[in-house]
This record gives sequence, C-alpha cells and structure tokens, in this order.
Amino acid sequence: MKLSPRLLTISSQVTKGSIVADIGTDHAYIPIYLVEKGICPKVIATEIGEGPFKRAKAEVQKRGYTDKIQMRIGDGLKPLKVGEVDTVIIAGMGGLNIIEILSNSREKAIKINKFILQPMVAQKELRKYLITHGYKIIDEESCLEDDKFYEIIIASQGHQDCWDDIWYELGLRLFEKRHELFEQFLDKKISTIDKIITGLERGKSVHAENKLKSLKHRRQQYLEVKKCLQKPRQ
Repeated sequence: MKLSPRLLTISSQVTKGSIVADIGTDHAYIPIYLVEKGICPKVIATEIGEGPFKRAKAEVQKRGYTDKIQMRIGDGLKPLKVGEVDTVIIAGMGGLNIIEILSNSREKAIKINKFILQPMVAQKELRKYLITHGYKIIDEESCLEDDKFYEIIIASQGHQDCWDDIWYELGLRLFEKRHELFEQFLDKKISTIDKIITGLERGKSVHAENKLKSLKHRRQQYLEVKKCLQKPRQ
C-alpha cells in the first residue's frame, strides 16, 4: 500500500505494536498500511455512513486483512469498547468535529494513551480544546501535499500549561523543533494575511477598520515568530 504524503505522515506517528482505531477511515488505507508494514497487530476501522463503511470493508477484504482489521460502523468513538485500543487516529475532518467526537465519548477518550489528530480546519480551536480539557500536546508534524499544508497533532492524557494564543494557531511544537516546513508555512500565513489587509484597506466601514487593526497585530506576531526562527536554539 502506497500512501499519500498526508496519510504517510499520520501513519509514521503510530508506535510499533500499538492497537489502533482509525475513526472515519474512508478507504481504510491507513489500517491496511499499518498491518501490511507490521506496525500494528490489529486495527479497528470505523465509518459513520453505510456507503463509506461498505467501501472500506470491501477494500480490506480485497487485501486479505479481515483477520487483522476489524470494520465497525458508528459515530466517533462510540463503536469502540472502553480500553480496547491504546491509540486513536482521527484525520481528514474539521477540528470542531474532532472536538465533538472527544467530548461525546469522554469516558472512552480518557482510557486512550495516544491521539493522532489531523484537522483540515480549526486547528487553533482543537489545540486550545486539548490543552484546556486534560490533554497535552506532546508533538506535532506537518507535511505538504498538492501545495497544501497539513498539520498533525499528537496528544496524550495529562496536564499542560496554556499556550499564548499565537501558538494555538501556529503550533508551538512545530516551532520548538524548527520543523523543516515551519518557515514556509509561516510565509504562506503572512502572504494570506497581506492579501486580506490589502482588501480591507479599500473599505471605509468601522468593521473593516477594527478587523484591519486585529489583522495587522497578528501579522506583526507572525513576523516576530519568523525573527525568532533565525536565532539559535537555547
């Protein structure tokens, strides 16, 4: 099984020997890869809809892994039994959806050692939720696929001090380890905010002026982070 850069980066965060649940597995590519490479002895793959569930199940059957990949249908963590997996992957959905999944099955979530989360949007909100609800962000990864940056958040149970707001957006762990894509990711953020600022500067409304002030402050924060990247780590 050959994975895309996004799915390969997610899979690389799985500890060998883990029992994994892939929530919203889509085509079951990650479970198949984990079993095929001997990383996991068993994977539970879930889907919420009948159509995607049947499609993933057919893929698992075609590959001959029905003895190692167990397909289940249901919403979020609900198809899982308490304590039957040590690692959960939730990838390819919005950060707010991931928050809802964790919130709706708190009694199951607190028994899971490791979460590998890849939100498509609302990364900031997800990081903030984790740190303020009994999780700690132990690592972060990033990859580039088709000119789009993907952020992967690795979390576990435990207390963590709150971060400054800018790090919920950018990912403190990515900055701390000077991830090879971080500066490029930051440059794209600056470019995007510059375009928005240019558009707002043409407006005359009070709302536009307030928004402009907020965006210029955020842009300055980006530039300060970029300057810090040039300094040697202590």
